[in-house]
Amino acid sequence: MVIIESAGISDIGRRREQNEDSLFFDDGLGLYVVADGMGGHNAGEVASNLVAETIRDYIKQNHSDAQVEEQVNVDANLSKEARRLLAGIHLSNRIVHETALSNEAYRGMGSTVSAVYFTEKTFIVANVGDSLIYLIRDGEIELLSVPHTLIAEQTELDPENAELLWSDFKHVLTRAMGVEESVKADINEVPFFKNDILVISSDGLTDKATPEEILELVYNRRSDKACQGLVDLANARGGDDNITAIVLKVKSLGSDTRGLVGWIKGIAKPFFNTNSKRKN
Repeated sequence: MVIIESAGISDIGRRREQNEDSLFFDDGLGLYVVADGMGGHNAGEVASNLVAETIRDYIKQNHSDAQVEEQVNVDANLSKEARRLLAGIHLSNRIVHETALSNEAYRGMGSTVSAVYFTEKTFIVANVGDSLIYLIRDGEIELLSVPHTLIAEQTELDPENAELLWSDFKHVLTRAMGVEESVKADINEVPFFKNDILVISSDGLTDKATPEEILELVYNRRSDKACQGLVDLANARGGDDNITAIVLKVKSLGSDTRGLVGWIKGIAKPFFNTNSKRKN
């Protein structure tokens, strides 16, 4: 079994009155989630919290159940773990949508979600919205998630004129959790290798740091130090939004380490929050 070193921080930033981001990470489950909420008052915080909690609970309850993926209509060619993650995303979308309809204060709320889920030999990345997932491998950084924004889609269609829309439509989402009764997530499954690094972040970070800067900050640092460095950089450049980042590193592929993995699982505790700093 793979051994992972992970850490996560969610920081309010310097301009916002509350933190509407949520995160969850658990090396035992191999599950890592960032959600960035949107909506008036505290509705964004409610939406992101519901997304992260629901996916967390669903994966925990069904981590060893091969039949649960039949609950949603998804591509049968996907692995059972990928179908399980999609099922959790679909369920969380429905819960956010129903909660918004049932409470006037929450009308129009929604959230992004970006998640990584490890199997024995691969990791699955899935996302809705513009919270990004980067893979760092062999000194190079690659975007694995698909940004669901008007600018990203316009860039695909007309890259020469997309820059004209940048300032006005930079954060206009074309997909979000809970806005509609159903949602389509992009999903991909990738083999992992020792020393792979994954960074999951809300746009409070990626608006302030280039991929190359993220690579430089995390490449030779422990996960907790890397997370703090990313948050500090975003705050130093204004901290205009909430800043959330999870950094995870594949430390070992796990061969001949079953006893050590069991010991680590026994003492490791998952971490979940919406607005505090902490590392795992």
